[in-house]
Amino acid sequence: MKAEFGETEEAQLAKLGKGTSVLITGGSGYLGSILTEMLIERGFSVTVVDNLSYAQNTLFNLFSNDRLHFVYGDVTNEKFMQKVMDGSKYDFIIPLAAIVGFPVSEQKPEVTWLINYNSILTLLKSRKPGQRMIFPTTNSGYGTTDGKTECTEDSPLTPISTYGKSKVAAEKAILEAGDSVCFRLATLFGFSPRMRTDLLVNNFVNKAVSDKTIVLFERTFKRNFLHVRDAARAFLWTMLNWERMNGKTYNVGHPDYNITKEELCNMIKEKVPDLNIFYSEIGQDPDKRNYVVSNARILATGFTFNYDLKEGIAELARGYEALRDYRFKNY
Repeated sequence: MKAEFGETEEAQLAKLGKGTSVLITGGSGYLGSILTEMLIERGFSVTVVDNLSYAQNTLFNLFSNDRLHFVYGDVTNEKFMQKVMDGSKYDFIIPLAAIVGFPVSEQKPEVTWLINYNSILTLLKSRKPGQRMIFPTTNSGYGTTDGKTECTEDSPLTPISTYGKSKVAAEKAILEAGDSVCFRLATLFGFSPRMRTDLLVNNFVNKAVSDKTIVLFERTFKRNFLHVRDAARAFLWTMLNWERMNGKTYNVGHPDYNITKEELCNMIKEKVPDLNIFYSEIGQDPDKRNYVVSNARILATGFTFNYDLKEGIAELARGYEALRDYRFKNY
C-alpha cells in the first residue's frame, strides 16, 4: 500500500476503516477507481454501484478482497437505488456517478440532469439518520470571471454548462439536507485505471506526446488543477476530520496552480521539448471557464497536496507510451 498521509493519519485511517462501510456510486470511474482502492487498502468495506457505461474493468485487481462489494445498476433507477440503500447501513455515501464535462453534458442535457441531480435527490430521500455524505461538485460553477479576483466558497456561482448547473443544484440540495461535505474540485489530471484523455492537462499532454502539436484557444484563460489522487485523498481526509469539516463546502485544487492555458502548455513543453504550440485568435473554446480559485479553506483543515503538476505531466508523458489504440489502424 502506498502511504498517502503521515504515519499518524494512516494509523487513524486504518482504525476508522475497521467497521466503517462506504457506498460509492460511479466507483469504477476515473476518480472512483482510485478512491475505492485507497479505501479498501485501509480496511474500509466498500460497496460500488456502477452501470459500467464505459465497459470498465478498473476494479478487477480488488475482487480478491472480500471488503469490496460490486452492484451492477443505474443510479437513475429509483427502485433499484432504494433497494441498495435499504440493503446495508452505510456510514458514508459518496455519489460519484455523473455525466462529467462540458461537451457530453451539452449533448445529453436530459440525461445529465437525471444522473447529476435527480439521482442525488433519490439518495437524500433514502438516506437514514447518521449517514454522512461527501459530494464532489465542481469549481466550474464559478463560470467566467475576470481571471484575477480569487473565487472563495462564498463567491457567487454562475455555471455556464449543463454539467455545472446540474452539479451546483445538487450541491445546494445536499448542503440543505445536512450531515454533508461538498468539494468544488479543480480540473483533474493524472493517470487512472479508467483513464480520461478529454481532461485539459491529460488532453494537452496526449497531444504533445502523440502529435507534437497543440492549437491553443483562449490562451489567457485560467484554471485551477488537481491530481486525481489528491482528489481521492481529500475524501479520506474528510472522513478522518468529519466533525470540524461537516456542513461546509471546500474548493479543492492545488494552491500553486491557478495558471493560464498558455502557462500550462509551456510547462508541458519543458517535458516535451519538440512540442509545437500554435495560438489561434480566431476560434473560441466553447468551454469559457476563466477563474482563479482560493483553496485556503481546505488548507486550513491541515490538508496538504502530494501531487505536483510538473510531476503529473511527467507521469502522463510516461503513461501515454503505454496507451496505444490500434483498433482502427493497419499499423
